Amino acid sequence: MSWMIFYKLLAIFITVAIGWFVGRMRWLGDASAGGSGGDPAKVLSAAAFYLFVPALLFRTTARVDFDSLPWLTLSAFFGPLMLLILLIYGVQRWRGAGREEPALPCVQAITVGFGNTLQVGVPLAAGIFGEAGLAIHITVVSLHALLILTLLTLLVEHDLARARPGASLGRTLALTVRNTVIHPVVLPVVAGLLFNASGLTLPAVLDEVLQLLGTAVVPLCLTLIGMSLAYYGWPSRWRGALSLALLKLFALPALVLPIAHWGFGLSGMPLAVIVMLAALPTGSNALIFAQRYQTREAEVTAATVLSTVAFVLSAPLWLAIVTLFP
Repeated sequence: MSWMIFYKLLAIFITVAIGWFVGRMRWLGDASAGGSGGDPAKVLSAAAFYLFVPALLFRTTARVDFDSLPWLTLSAFFGPLMLLILLIYGVQRWRGAGREEPALPCVQAITVGFGNTLQVGVPLAAGIFGEAGLAIHITVVSLHALLILTLLTLLVEHDLARARPGASLGRTLALTVRNTVIHPVVLPVVAGLLFNASGLTLPAVLDEVLQLLGTAVVPLCLTLIGMSLAYYGWPSRWRGALSLALLKLFALPALVLPIAHWGFGLSGMPLAVIVMLAALPTGSNALIFAQRYQTREAEVTAATVLSTVAFVLSAPLWLAIVTLFP
């Protein structure tokens, strides 16, 4: 692993540590004040979910050029990814994990499926694969959050609607559609797609505003991880967090590699880039999702930290494996 990637990982840990220190010192308030309004971590998470992430998603969908996307490569990555997400969701539902916590299957699915494609992924792709590999990486990233968050938002809102007392099938479907569309993640995606289809161009001032808001997502999410560790502590059942971290680092790339190579015929750099994309540690958007639905925040925080630490060891392994498919 190159020094540039090591320094990026170190910068991530330092930023998380700063968030932990701020939370530990209670400089932004005490979570015991009562209600979500008294929990600084949840207040910042809400700001990210309702303001900064929507700006990033709208700008991305409004600007992406769908005609020039490499659909074969995208399918080779997102096909196995969505399969794993749905598999984890389905297994957890079958085990009854959502009876007491309706959002739990989706929270665990996003922890395993959502990678840290920006803070870790971009320097990894640039440092190892150069500009050509970075271009492939960025193309996948342009649809990464859109597809995962939209799918899991639909599933979690359906589960929450079903969990309401006395909810009929018609009411469940109506609530699912309403809460999915009128949602801080899906609504900006839909609006961005409609704007994109119109053929219009974002005004320069509006584009600058959206870009400024979007750039706040990364530092805010990283400090949120540290603050969540300070406020929620390490989960008492740490094996759950460790299992999620290991699934993220090994199950997803192990699924992407054979499907992309033998199913879609990819090899060389495109294959290597998407396998390393799949091998990335859990991204901080998983924590925002967990905090949004107030489900297992401590477990998701721990899984994010564990997977990021373990990535130092797992990344060289996957890099060695992908060299066998020139």
